[in-house]
Amino acid sequence: MPHRLFRLLTVVWVGSLLTIGYAVAPVLFTSLDRIAAGAVAAQLFRIQGVVGVVCGVLLLGLANLLVRRGSESYRQLRWLIAGMLVCVLVGYFALQPFMNAMREAALEAGSDVGHSVYATRFGILHGVSSLFYLIESLLGVALVWKLPASIGGSAAEQDAHDAAGKVTG
Repeated sequence: MPHRLFRLLTVVWVGSLLTIGYAVAPVLFTSLDRIAAGAVAAQLFRIQGVVGVVCGVLLLGLANLLVRRGSESYRQLRWLIAGMLVCVLVGYFALQPFMNAMREAALEAGSDVGHSVYATRFGILHGVSSLFYLIESLLGVALVWKLPASIGGSAAEQDAHDAAGKVTG
């Protein structure tokens, strides 16, 4: 049962990460004006940050539980999850608040952030934030790719099969 919950949380986190970042946000910026698209995207990325933290903490806990129960294949997955969690914490809880403050200050001054005195700093922060998002996405794809195959058996049986394959081959 824990390995099924692990898979579900992984799919929720990585699926929402890829959907919001690479499908929804681009559509927003092609469909709405930049100010409205930016406001909606910021809200979606904030929600995605919370989803990432919750899923990341739960996944780390489940991975530790599964490793303690003998599922060695989850040992290396913990590093991918930790990397994704660091990206979430830096991107959403360190960089985003500064970006939102600049966006709000520009709006109070009567312009959008792209045409304000904050444009350069916002652009740099946006670039750094986008880089962390890309890294998180790539780690997420690697996490999904490396999920233990447990079709027809438990994760522990898959670990035993993998170990037997290493011994013989």
